[in-house]
Amino acid sequence: MPAAAIDGALQAVRQGAQVVLVGDEARLREALAERGSAVDIPIVHAGDVIGMDEHATDVRRRKDASVVVATRLVKDGDASACVSMGHSGATMAAALLVLGRVKGVERPAILANIPNATGGFTALIDAGANADCRPSFLQQFALMGDAYAKAMYGTDAPTVGLMSIGEEPEKGNELTRDAHVLLAATRGIRFHGNVEGRDLFRGTTDVMVTDGFTGNVMLKLAEGEAKVLFGMVRDALKSDLRSKLGGLLAKPALRRVAARLDPAEVGAQPLLGVDGHAFIGHGSSDARAVTSAVRTAELLVDAGLTERIASAVRASAADAA
Repeated sequence: MPAAAIDGALQAVRQGAQVVLVGDEARLREALAERGSAVDIPIVHAGDVIGMDEHATDVRRRKDASVVVATRLVKDGDASACVSMGHSGATMAAALLVLGRVKGVERPAILANIPNATGGFTALIDAGANADCRPSFLQQFALMGDAYAKAMYGTDAPTVGLMSIGEEPEKGNELTRDAHVLLAATRGIRFHGNVEGRDLFRGTTDVMVTDGFTGNVMLKLAEGEAKVLFGMVRDALKSDLRSKLGGLLAKPALRRVAARLDPAEVGAQPLLGVDGHAFIGHGSSDARAVTSAVRTAELLVDAGLTERIASAVRASAADAA
């Protein structure tokens, strides 16, 4: 049982969250005892765990795996959300198997929060769940991203952009051209039109829609570039005495920038389109990320994100009928 998950859960409880731990009960109780915790956290036993090197499809036959048990708690109404910092593929598979899809949603999608130049975030969807998409998938991603931005960011009328290789409607491949036509005709969203990769960080739109293959490449590129750039700045500020002195003066500002770029600020990304709240975090998350993930889950459960998505999809289907 990763120590970060225990420490993060304890901190979330101290901050007022209601947390249920799912896993090997004996090991969990031992870990809590080692920390001398006076916090009483409910534990639901799961005798199995799907490792990071195992197949996501194993959830079908491994009913006692922790991620399956956790999603079943949500299905049965014994928990409001499932937060997993383990195997992302297994989490998606378990959510689909146990929770099912919101009626009318063809494919659930992962949403990633990307810090932008406006001081806020851009919601990137899909960030990796669906490598191959149809135009109707992208239309539903737009509806789900719109509902998310309203719930998470408190934006009354989010703008939605379609990722392409040019701003003109006729630019892009067949998927984006056909999706552009659909999104332009979709009631209930403010469709900005096509956007390009650079717009993700500019904050041109509140939501950026793309297929999961492109979205995942963009997400990994953003994460990798941020690390490289900060490494280059750090090395430059250590290069000579004057740079070191300047680095000391700039340190507080750089820390604020680093905090905004840190994925641990949000903690976990939602899997939108499943009929229940499910959140996927990095397997390498620290305790702070786990605490943030619980906080994010609480916020979106309270905002009724799943119900917002179901309502938006129903309304869109009724308009198309």
